[in-house]
Amino acid sequence: MFQELDPKTLKENVFSLIGDRWTLITAGTPDHCNTMTASWGGLGVLWNKPVATIYVRPQRYTYTFLENNAFFTLSFFDPKWKKQLAHCGAVSGREEDKFAACGFHVAAAGQAPYIQEADLVLVCKKRYWNDLDPAHMDPDALTNYEAKDYHRMYIGEIIQVLGKA
Repeated sequence: MFQELDPKTLKENVFSLIGDRWTLITAGTPDHCNTMTASWGGLGVLWNKPVATIYVRPQRYTYTFLENNAFFTLSFFDPKWKKQLAHCGAVSGREEDKFAACGFHVAAAGQAPYIQEADLVLVCKKRYWNDLDPAHMDPDALTNYEAKDYHRMYIGEIIQVLGKA
C-alpha cells in the first residue's frame, strides 16, 4: 500500500536511484499509456518547486504520450525487478504490451498512470520542454548521438510522491 510522502523526506541517493537502479517513465492516461526505462535524469529544485528532469528521444513510443499529456510518472523499483526494467528499455510498446510481459499493473494518481509494483513513484506535471541543441554540447556529450537523434528534455513539477509503507 502506498502512502503520500513529502519530497523533502526522501533518503535515496538520486544518482544511484536513477543511474544504477533506473526508473520507468510512464505517460498517457491510466487506460492508454506506455512506459520506458531511463537511466538519465535528475531531481532537484527549480522555480521554487521540486522537479524531475527526464530526457526522451523522439523515436521512443513514450515520446508521443509525453507530448500529448500533461502528466508523467517516474516509478522506482526494488533491484529484484531489474530484468523487467531492462526489458522495458529494450522493447517498444508499439510491438508488445510491456506491462503484461513484465507482470506490471497500471494504477492512477489522478490523471497520471504509474506502475503498482514500484516502491516509489513521483507524479509530475509537465512544466517545460526543450530539444537538446548539439551546438551547445561538449564534444564528449556528442558521442551519445551518432544518429543525431537528440533528446527532448522535460521538466516536471513533482506534485505527489508515493512510497510503499
